[in-house]
Amino acid sequence: QLQLVESGGGLVQPGGSLVLSCAASEFSLKHYAIGWFRQAPGKEREAVSCISVGNGPTYYGGSVKGRFATSRDNAERTVFLQMNSLKPDDTAVYYCAAEWDYTCSDDVMSSDFGSWGQGTQVTVSS
Repeated sequence: QLQLVESGGGLVQPGGSLVLSCAASEFSLKHYAIGWFRQAPGKEREAVSCISVGNGPTYYGGSVKGRFATSRDNAERTVFLQMNSLKPDDTAVYYCAAEWDYTCSDDVMSSDFGSWGQGTQVTVSS
């Protein structure tokens, strides 16, 4: 069972930046697509980004496109979510999720992913 651990959340002022990390405890993420999702209180879980295996496509949700970027480290053990120009509406618990040999698309859904991290809180406030 793939276990994922997110880190990097915290409190940031509007306009600031954060980098979230998603790491697997014992396995390489090379053959896993990694999705980032977020859920704010009283709202449904929302797909933020998705990075495919290899040179496959990368997806970004409309509300974060141009501000967020996801990438893998060279060792393929960690996936990052760089979040810039943060807004109060970005406040949520952020989760990373993994799925073997999955190709990301505009139809990405949380139900497509079988392994999840515990989540990390991101709060954007002055």
